Amino acid sequence: MKKQFSQNWFISQSSLRFLIIILLVIGVFFRFVNLDKKLYWGDEVFSSLRISGYTQSEMNEQLSNGSLLTIEDLHKYQYPNPEKNAIDTLKGVMLEDSQILPLYLVMNRFWVEWFGNSVAVTRSFSAFISLLTFPCIYWLCKELFESSLVGWIAMALVAVSPIHVVYAQEARAYSLWIVTILISSVALLRAMRLKTKVSWCIYAATLSLGFYTHLFFTLVAFGQGIYVIAIERFRLSKTSIYYLISSLAGFLTFVPWIWIIITNPQPESVSWASAKQTFFASVARWAGIFSRTFLDLGISPSDPGKLKIALIPFILIILALILYSIYIICRRTSKEVWLFVLTLIGAVGLPLLIGDFVFQKRYATSRYTLSSVLGIQLAVAYLFSTKLTSISTKVWQKKLWSLVAFMVIIGGIISCTISSQAQMWWNKVPEKNQELPQIAQIVSEGNKPLLISDASIIPPIQILGHLVDPKVRFQLVKKNQLPEITNGFTDIFLFRPSDFLKAGIEKIYNSKLQQINDLLWKITKST
Repeated sequence: MKKQFSQNWFISQSSLRFLIIILLVIGVFFRFVNLDKKLYWGDEVFSSLRISGYTQSEMNEQLSNGSLLTIEDLHKYQYPNPEKNAIDTLKGVMLEDSQILPLYLVMNRFWVEWFGNSVAVTRSFSAFISLLTFPCIYWLCKELFESSLVGWIAMALVAVSPIHVVYAQEARAYSLWIVTILISSVALLRAMRLKTKVSWCIYAATLSLGFYTHLFFTLVAFGQGIYVIAIERFRLSKTSIYYLISSLAGFLTFVPWIWIIITNPQPESVSWASAKQTFFASVARWAGIFSRTFLDLGISPSDPGKLKIALIPFILIILALILYSIYIICRRTSKEVWLFVLTLIGAVGLPLLIGDFVFQKRYATSRYTLSSVLGIQLAVAYLFSTKLTSISTKVWQKKLWSLVAFMVIIGGIISCTISSQAQMWWNKVPEKNQELPQIAQIVSEGNKPLLISDASIIPPIQILGHLVDPKVRFQLVKKNQLPEITNGFTDIFLFRPSDFLKAGIEKIYNSKLQQINDLLWKITKST
């Protein structure tokens, strides 16, 4: 394979690497640009709550008492403070978010403590971690394909991949999960090649890191087990024995958290996955998930159907490219190579696919299929390297594939450029959150505004806390309670009020309510 990739380059190696370095710089820029301009949405404010060390019950009890609150009062439950430490972060996860693994949250807490309290700093940890994807995927390609060229092309694809950039700018564990998948994959291939005790110990350690990063890493680890067993032809060889010992050691470190999940289940946190979904909706969802690997124009379920129809030709081309790359890698590489790529794609993707199409659920989301995205990018990187450098490829074919690779890269750059300027993207669930920036602007335009609500503090109130002007005051009450409104406010708003709150305000304060939109009302004096 090395010989195949070292001859008859369409462009020189130095020129190609220079171009890829430029793409890496562009990728780094996209990961850090406008970090604080995008909506800090529900999942992220939950991450920040965990980072603060407070539990949701503590926050609700201390804030929903009808007292006047500033933004700083809300931010107390979004950033680290001296009252809580990393142990409290762990306790909060164990009690209220057991399905969310703690490694990322603890690491991010230390990061924010070191660099300061802000949305940009909180998100920058994910962006920084995502940079490790570049060397990790290059190293994986060296181990898997024995080719630096495939590694360079894979880095270029990852650098401007819209899906990688989207999750590099989100205060969640997905960037760290990507890195642990790559590191554990490298460690496994290296251990199988070196066959030393030290290399297998390193693999066991990477498993432990992965288990404590994301729950679906267990499926990735299971896929790696299938790979080892198949390569060893179901024999109890030395490699198989070392693998079993290493995987058992890594799994034993995760047993305490499994017990925590069992004793503190949080089924309501994934209740959204139980929604029924038609066959056509599942097909559209999966097509969108895979196409976002290379092209993402921000189309969400709430967008008009015409926009989705306009994207169909591009999506079909991308899906054809993905299928063809998988075909080529299965046809032209050894079993050790193609089976690894297929297990990486299918370890998480196949169970989610079965859940969606057999049980008509909606388990699949882009953030859960990131391991499949990595497998696809490995296959496409191999395809491009083969078509651009193989001595059996004709000149016109090399020109054609150079154009295809160019269009894939340009599609990624255009996607990242558009998303970098957008406050709301599809991953922020615009169908639920698109009105919040407008509400924050309306409230902030008041001279001395007060926002009253008996809605859940997290996520909506905390999201608004990251959007409104510091002069805005909040007054939060529990259900079936009325606030004591003090004088001195020029503009008083009700946010997502219950019928009880609306009726009580009108009656007790002899006021009328002017509805501004579906979520916001303004109190006006009754005439």
